[in-house]
Amino acid sequence: MANVIFKNISKNFGDRKVLKNIDFNIEDGEFIVLVGASGCGKSTLLKIVSGLEKQSSGDVLIDNKIVNDVMPKDRNIAMVFQNYALYPHLNVKDNISLSLKVRKVAKCEIERKVQRAAEILKLEDYLLAKPKELSGGQRQRVALARAIVREPKVFLMDEPLSNLDAKLRSEMRAEIKKLHQKLKTTFIYVTHDQTEALTMGDRIVVLNNSEVQQIDTPQNIYNHPVNTFVASFMGVNPMNIVEVDVLDDSVAFGEIKIPLNILPYEISHYRKVLLGIRSENIVCSSNPSYHFNSIKFSSKILFEENLGSTKNVYFKIGEEEFSSSIPSSTPNSDTLDFSINPDDLYFFDCRKKTPIAKRFPFDKF
Repeated sequence: MANVIFKNISKNFGDRKVLKNIDFNIEDGEFIVLVGASGCGKSTLLKIVSGLEKQSSGDVLIDNKIVNDVMPKDRNIAMVFQNYALYPHLNVKDNISLSLKVRKVAKCEIERKVQRAAEILKLEDYLLAKPKELSGGQRQRVALARAIVREPKVFLMDEPLSNLDAKLRSEMRAEIKKLHQKLKTTFIYVTHDQTEALTMGDRIVVLNNSEVQQIDTPQNIYNHPVNTFVASFMGVNPMNIVEVDVLDDSVAFGEIKIPLNILPYEISHYRKVLLGIRSENIVCSSNPSYHFNSIKFSSKILFEENLGSTKNVYFKIGEEEFSSSIPSSTPNSDTLDFSINPDDLYFFDCRKKTPIAKRFPFDKF
């Protein structure tokens, strides 16, 4: 096992900056998730750790040793790719053991390591099968087993589940998390999927525009976003964020006016603010909490998405479109009654896009 340290890592491709001053530590045995939209630099950062890409400036340390000039094969890391990268002409056993044979590991040791990896990932019955005979999930298990047998200090995973269907992704998320708990090795996992990030990581690194936006636990990332990008990016549904006017005694958007004295924020010195509310915190009249919430309104439903146990309904407040996540058992209606608890509102500075502090010490941010 090993810690990984990024010291002011930057990466340029010509005039384009892909990474800007990336600076954080990954603890020994930690499961860290790098998440962000396509092009934010997360896969490039992973390649820099592996040695497949050279940073333009800064240092990478593995186990407290600078590895800038260390060849990939000598960094004692193992990488799991999106496309599995299995040899089609080799069976499962040979795919798993190939790197050990190249390193001239003793046959008895190879056998022991392959059997252990196969047991962990439930591949004992498939060791003689070719990759074409396996499902996508089984192929991914083979790729994981191939990484395990190397007994690396650090596992690197570059969107390993993106080629799987939704059910398999869910199953493999659990498998990888169990694998981490068994091996207790440092994992660095890249994904653009917020669900994967929130369910798998000990901590999440949110990247945008080549920079780190926030590093924290999944719970804090979700509940205490440091800016509007993190607030809208993290979560099954993006946070509803709209610019609103601050009047003398209320916040106004559309036909709704919220008295300032019921808000736990001091925003009276602002002319305009960004108001945020998560879809699950806009409840309809069938929800018991509806009656206890002080902000109530009705709106015409534009359209809805059925997601099984829940559905997203879309509506307008003034000229702005909002979404609410409600039980799918809610009767269909052209118009629904909604309510919001003021404590579930977020307020951001329009210019800085950062949170406005709450009045009270138990603040959300």
